[in-house]
Formats: sequence, structure tokens, C-alpha cells
Amino acid sequence: MDTKEYIASGILELYVAGTLSDIENLEVYLNAQKYPEIKKEIEAIEASVLSLSGTVSPGTKGFGDIRNRIAKEGASLTDEKKNKVSWTAYLGWAVSLIFMAGLIWLYEQNNQLISDIEVVSLENITLEQQIADSEISLAKTEELLTTIRDKNITVVPLGGQTVSPTSYAKAYWNKHEKKVFIDAQGLPNPPDGFVYQVWSLKLNPLTPTSMGLLEDFMEDDNKVFALANPNESEAFGITLEPAGGSAAPNLEQLYTLGVATS
Repeated sequence: MDTKEYIASGILELYVAGTLSDIENLEVYLNAQKYPEIKKEIEAIEASVLSLSGTVSPGTKGFGDIRNRIAKEGASLTDEKKNKVSWTAYLGWAVSLIFMAGLIWLYEQNNQLISDIEVVSLENITLEQQIADSEISLAKTEELLTTIRDKNITVVPLGGQTVSPTSYAKAYWNKHEKKVFIDAQGLPNPPDGFVYQVWSLKLNPLTPTSMGLLEDFMEDDNKVFALANPNESEAFGITLEPAGGSAAPNLEQLYTLGVATS
């Protein structure tokens, strides 16, 4: 062992200061037992520290001399430890940043998954509604077909009148079931605040009886409406009335009219 280089490294000062690990302390102790010059240097350092402790405080020149000895050769063990600590700290920060980036990525992926689930759920709801609407429409179509194919059905064409000559409609009247289907495909959309109202008419004298309203006209795709008709009708008429309907028809707004044949 080069005892001069070992003494110059500053490890003996750390040994006296009590900052070495157990293994390092044991190593210095064994070297001191083996090499008298090392043991002598340790005793000198201890004596110097005891002498300085009585006259100076940490931070003064005397203590600084000890620190300068530790810093010989340009790199002490303390510096090496600091470097190790610095690299450990940098590595810790790097791991932390990677961990945070992973958490952020997982959070974004989770949000995207939730969003995708919501979109799929909305699409399923829309599809279910479309299926339900289709089933309702199909049921109405089947009911209409059953009605118009009934041998006892009476078909009453309703022609356009003065207020709207191009309008037309058709009534499918099942007297046995006391029901009328109104096919209103030939009527224009009613203006805001107005609704079509269907009337059962007795002609002599003219006696109108309301059969009901063609509600949600614009939303109904096939424009076929089922209405009850317990009346002994001689004709059917459709007028445009204020929203909610009227007690008596406004004949100036009579859009279609048709006489039922016996």
C-alpha cells in the first residue's frame, strides 16, 4: 500500500470525524494496526482536532484547514458521495417523471375509454329507439293493411277545397270496429300554432262532430292517423284549427271534404 497516498486521500480525517461506514472504519483501523505511519497520522489528526476545538468554532480557518486536507488531490471521498447522491437524485426524478407520464397516459386512456363507452351507449339507445319506432310504424302499417283489406271497409276520398285545392286525403272507415284511418299524406304541413281537425258530418241538416286531431303531423312520417268514429257518418271533412282544436269547424279553413257512399 502507498501509505502516503492513503494518508493524502483524506479518509483518515473522515475516520476521526466519525463519518465513515462500519466497513470503512474497520478498514482504516486494520490499516492503522498494520502501518505505524497511518496510526501516527490518525493520532496527529485527533490531537489537532482536540486542540482546535478549544479555540475555534466550525467555519473558522482552523477547521477549514482540515477541510482543505480532505480536498487534496482534487477529489475527496465526500465529493464522490455527493456525486453519487446527485446521480441518485437525478435518477429518482427521472423515474418520477416517467411514472407521472405513465399515470397521465393511463388517465387519458381511461377518459377516452369512458368517452367511447358513452358514445356506444348513446348509439345503442338511438338504435333501440329506431327499432322501437320501426316496430310502431310496422304495427301501424300492418293495422292499416288489415283495415283496408277488410271486406267491410268503406274508402272515402277527400278532395281539396277552396282554401287549398291541391290538398287531398283518404278515410278508411271500418263501421264494424267504429274506427277510421285518415291518410293525410296529401295535406301541407300546418303553420305554427295550428292543427288539423277531422270531422264526421251529417248532411241534412249539416251537423259536424269532431273525431279528433291529427297530432304531431310533421313528426309522423307516414301521415296515417287512427281515430275512433262511433258516428253514423255521411261525410268526412278536415279543417285547419287553432292548436288544441275547436268546438265547431271553421268552414273557411276546410281543406278536404268527402262524402261516404252507402
